Amino acid sequence: MSYFRTQNSATTFSSSRRQRQATTNRQWQRNQNTVAFAPKVSLGPVAHTIIIALLVAILGLIYLSQVTKTSSYGYELDRQNTEMATLTAERQGLEIENARLQALSRVADSSIAKSMVEPTSTDYATR
Repeated sequence: MSYFRTQNSATTFSSSRRQRQATTNRQWQRNQNTVAFAPKVSLGPVAHTIIIALLVAILGLIYLSQVTKTSSYGYELDRQNTEMATLTAERQGLEIENARLQALSRVADSSIAKSMVEPTSTDYATR
């Protein structure tokens, strides 16, 4: 860091960055990092290919597990819908049977049915 005094007695700041820029061939611009980091371990193209293949395989397994869960939920839903349809049909049959049995007992117990008599002769109309 260095400070310079100008003619109108204002102090300006000159960073060491400008001094480094003068000594190197690189052109530094505003908002640009001045330090270049180098990785300690470098991977070759074969290692990159293997890593990408492993990532694709892992993503494929995750996708397959999600699809399997969805289809198993679908099978369970179909089974429950079938069971519900069977129970609904059985309930309707029982309601009809209940109504039939109640109707027969009402007719047999009614006073009108008790006062009826069987006909002595039955004649049918002919053409």
